[in-house]
Amino acid sequence: MLTIGQLAAYAGVTVRAVRHYHQIGLLPEPERDASGYRRYGVTAVVSLIKIRTLADAGVPLSRISRMLDADAAAFDEAIRTIDDHLQDEIERLQTSRRHIARLSAGDSLALPPEVAAYLDRLRGIGASQRMVEAERDGWILVAARWPDRIVEWMPGKISALDDPQVVRLYRVLSAIFDGDEADDPRLAEAADIMACLAEQAYAAGEVPPAEEVEDDLPHDLIDALADEADPRVRRLRELMRERGWSGWNRMERLAEPPD
Repeated sequence: MLTIGQLAAYAGVTVRAVRHYHQIGLLPEPERDASGYRRYGVTAVVSLIKIRTLADAGVPLSRISRMLDADAAAFDEAIRTIDDHLQDEIERLQTSRRHIARLSAGDSLALPPEVAAYLDRLRGIGASQRMVEAERDGWILVAARWPDRIVEWMPGKISALDDPQVVRLYRVLSAIFDGDEADDPRLAEAADIMACLAEQAYAAGEVPPAEEVEDDLPHDLIDALADEADPRVRRLRELMRERGWSGWNRMERLAEPPD
């Protein structure tokens, strides 16, 4: 006959675990002997080893009791069910690991690799880190709304970086937003470039009429993001309106330029 300490040591568990199994009814608790100690027989040793083996395999304690009493067919079915659950859990954890890896990658947070490559290109043409981070946050909003269209859009965005006007725009905006001048004279140059690019896109049929845009919210959020990022965006927006264009992320041609 074994003491609780001897039982636990033989089965490879702790005394605390044995007591917990008693509390939840998983392992029968023997009566105390004349000296006041509980003594365990060989049946308890075998039962405890089975419990430990199932628990180590990932079987929830709530299921172990039924499995110990099950016949071979029921036991095998329970094992298959638990194995399916474990496989689902493995896949969930693997997905979590991929997400954690993307978090450590900085630009890849909540973004597909195509956008991360685009942001790298922005750095390559001279965009400042602040400008790249602003672009990244805007693309996070876009990817959340249109996740399936990012791959479709990115080749055009990347090829646009070969345009000297686009390169100049990013460099000018980077210089503006890295500075602290409230009414930076370079805002006018940025507005001129943006208006010119908008005119070219309009002439090429790349600017859809406002009534054809199905979802205004993402565009509005991106405009608001820019406004929150730097108060000078509002001044840039005013300069764009003077040139006949409204909006920031989605340009809209005004019916008539304001006087």
